[in-house]
Amino acid sequence: MTHLAATTSAGAVFPTPTKTLADSMTTSTSSPPILELRQVSKRFVKPLDTAAKLANLLGADLQPQVVHAVDHATLLIPAGEVVGLVGESGCGKSTLGRMAVGLHSLTEGSRWWRGREVAGLDKQAQRDIRLAIQMIFQDPYASLNPRMRIRHIVGEAPLVHGLINASEQQDYVEQLLQKVGLDPAVATRFPHQFSGGQRARIGIARALAVKPEFLVCDEAVAALDVSIQAQVLNLFIRLRDELNLTYLFISHDLGVVRHLSDRVVIMYLGRIVESAPTAEIFSRANHPYTQALLASAPKLEVRKTTFIAIKGEIPSPLHPPGGCHFHPRCPHAMPRCALEQPALTEIAPRHFSACHLNGA
Repeated sequence: MTHLAATTSAGAVFPTPTKTLADSMTTSTSSPPILELRQVSKRFVKPLDTAAKLANLLGADLQPQVVHAVDHATLLIPAGEVVGLVGESGCGKSTLGRMAVGLHSLTEGSRWWRGREVAGLDKQAQRDIRLAIQMIFQDPYASLNPRMRIRHIVGEAPLVHGLINASEQQDYVEQLLQKVGLDPAVATRFPHQFSGGQRARIGIARALAVKPEFLVCDEAVAALDVSIQAQVLNLFIRLRDELNLTYLFISHDLGVVRHLSDRVVIMYLGRIVESAPTAEIFSRANHPYTQALLASAPKLEVRKTTFIAIKGEIPSPLHPPGGCHFHPRCPHAMPRCALEQPALTEIAPRHFSACHLNGA
């Protein structure tokens, strides 16, 4: 196949693209998304060390190394929605999640909370947003302070921020531990006395302690056994309903994302290449990278299946390719793909894809 036009892996043809994701942000709605990242970029710069500077004095012409972790990504998350962020290792998923929380500053672009740009707000409003957006980290063994008891790990932040007073701390921590499925009696223990699944629940309790509205879950179940994963995922679903939470759920596991998410965002080498409701992504994937990603996922089918890996290696974020970042590995690449970056364009209702094959 040399040209897909607007044809998906299921053979359906999309209409001519009508508007970009940036255009959709200007559409009047009853309420703005709870969180927006608009054209955000993050570059990490490693400055020259002393040896390199001396080499430059001798004519070496060495340059600082720049990692293009996130490249002009736009992400909108409505209140109450679970958005799954998927991509290969090193594509910038965790960096984008940390930018959403505010742990990483933005090199370019802007972050918006309930229709207001965060950078333009006063210190009190920014503090409130920091409490409203919390993160659950990937490694339950590394994200808990080994020298602190659980009652302090979970109860410190609400006490410091004035959500509770010292006399309420013990009861508050016990209620949170019960909410995540742990015995309140474990509050006096240290992290090393718990299993991975229990530590994951403690991490969730710590995030919930400051009464957030939005959780960024960075590979929150990746380090757990499959049976424990199911329990923790069910916990996330229950907490979403009980507390009216919004999730950005970062994962490389397509099965987990399909089970939990309302919408799926596909990321490749720092850029968002496709975004659609979960059922649409899994039945009518449009972008060649998304199609290849789904085709390579294991399936429980009786018939014999030949797995075809995506050709080549993901390029280095130190020197990303021009045009469409996926073109060196794309089976449908054409000369235009190496020169021009495709826009993330609406190809069907709420389905956006960044590919020149859609005829934009």
